[in-house]
Amino acid sequence: MLTEATRTWALVALLRLSGCVTVTAFLAIFLPVDWMASAHRWLGLGEFPRTPVVDYLARSVAALYGFHGVLLLLVSGDPLRYRKIVSYVAVMNALFGLIVLAIDVHAGMPTVWTLLEGPPIVMLGIVIALLNRSVRT
Repeated sequence: MLTEATRTWALVALLRLSGCVTVTAFLAIFLPVDWMASAHRWLGLGEFPRTPVVDYLARSVAALYGFHGVLLLLVSGDPLRYRKIVSYVAVMNALFGLIVLAIDVHAGMPTVWTLLEGPPIVMLGIVIALLNRSVRT
């Protein structure tokens, strides 16, 4: 059985790790379209649609992921104080992961992409919820 201190440390570490990973999405806001097109082809997704709405959506999603990362970093500083926000993040990650999984399947994304995107987000939400529930208020 893990100690209280270990569970709290694990929660903080998981929030920070997830925050650090997702905050890097801010960098994608500034990616040249040619780089996005190259990555799109490399992933086997065909030619990148060079339309304003695709450019807008790619950069907007990157910004939202980045802001999510900042939120995770903020609440990781004192997860007991921000317990309700951590609970919200846990539930929303689990739901978001399921939504992303459904979107990936519907959109016909490659199997590897589908398996490495939605399910890990669901698991992240579940683990955050379990750790958040297991530490004292």
